[in-house]
Amino acid sequence: MSEKRTILVIEDEHAISNFICRALSANDYKPLAAASGKEGLSLFFSHGPDLVLLDLGLPDLDGLEVLSQLRGLPQEVPVIIISARDRESEKVKALDMGADDYVVKPFGVSELLARIRSSLRRFDRLKVNQGIQRDVYQVKDLTVDIAKHQVIQGEDEIHFTQNEFKILELLAIHAGKVLTYDFILEHVWGPYGGSSNQILRVNMANIRRKLKENPSAPRYIYTELGIGYRMLED
Repeated sequence: MSEKRTILVIEDEHAISNFICRALSANDYKPLAAASGKEGLSLFFSHGPDLVLLDLGLPDLDGLEVLSQLRGLPQEVPVIIISARDRESEKVKALDMGADDYVVKPFGVSELLARIRSSLRRFDRLKVNQGIQRDVYQVKDLTVDIAKHQVIQGEDEIHFTQNEFKILELLAIHAGKVLTYDFILEHVWGPYGGSSNQILRVNMANIRRKLKENPSAPRYIYTELGIGYRMLED
């Protein structure tokens, strides 16, 4: 029998913490509960969890400060923000600081568990492939071959401009993770990307058109309104 994955829940609301911990236990995870930022950091260092669920509204430290300390460590683990703060600016800041995902309260158990599974799979892949650059990513019938600079949909090769391919490559490498507009602009256009998202929206519209993808019913790339884009996991 495989060892249970340990999940640290840093949440000061007792009822919510208990609810999450019960759901985790029922789904074969080992939960650890902390009611403050300092306690959460202490449990993190003493137990080395596989994933952290982090509330932003803590009584002692702001959740973003806790996130900053966790992201400054060499042994990084996935961090999913769980918060009642649903402002886009808060989500973007947390994601840009290195959070893997952001779940807004109130949330359902199924959604939370799906986000946990996705983050753990992505982290496991990173550990296995550490130091190894994958060349081929596949999402359903879409194949992004980075080495060959080639995109195949079904049996057809789709041709993209250099920047369109860079966007696809970036989304594929980080499949399953939300990439903010600023993150994509910086990695594709560098200092020439500017602060406007218009250039990115135009390129994304061209990518969707070439893939014959309906934005309201996406097959490969999901839009996180006001935040960025996420490619479906391979």
